[in-house]
Amino acid sequence: MNIRIQIAAVAAAMTLVGVAPSFAQDEAAHVKPVTAYVQKNVQPWLSDPVIIAAIVESNKKHARLMQTDITDLDNKWKAKDQALMDSTMKNDAAAFLVEKKNASGGVITEAFVMDNRGLNVAQTDGTSDMWQADEAKWQKSYGAGPDAIFVDAVEEDGGKHIAQVSMTISDKDQAVGAITLGIDVDKLK
Repeated sequence: MNIRIQIAAVAAAMTLVGVAPSFAQDEAAHVKPVTAYVQKNVQPWLSDPVIIAAIVESNKKHARLMQTDITDLDNKWKAKDQALMDSTMKNDAAAFLVEKKNASGGVITEAFVMDNRGLNVAQTDGTSDMWQADEAKWQKSYGAGPDAIFVDAVEEDGGKHIAQVSMTISDKDQAVGAITLGIDVDKLK
């Protein structure tokens, strides 16, 4: 029997005895505690005036950008344009996020706020790109409307098990932007 057939036979047997479904449930077991954590500890400060003002300002600044302009900004970011990176990491909203990250006791590993175009507004740590609208973190939060929470899969990062959670940020019941946080799921146990 070749190895592919053996693997398929084992996988089929595991599914019949319920091993695969329980693995899938375990894989998503982080969603409920991550959601509970952000609802209790993060949502209350998402309406802080410093966050809302930064997003509203960014939305106005970026309102007339064409996709080519957004691509140019993203390319500058990827080329490590220091002034552009500093504009999102050295502002009042970024300082606010750093305070919240530091106060979390290591639960929050990163935080970044995006505007209604998916462009970074403020962040605690660098991101690989500036434009997030092409990714699930923005599409399933801002793109889903007010009150949306999207918890992504857990990934290992430096020995930590991190799940990114993204939420819509609203002002007066209107979605204006989104936030993504890295959550150390081991710290929630």
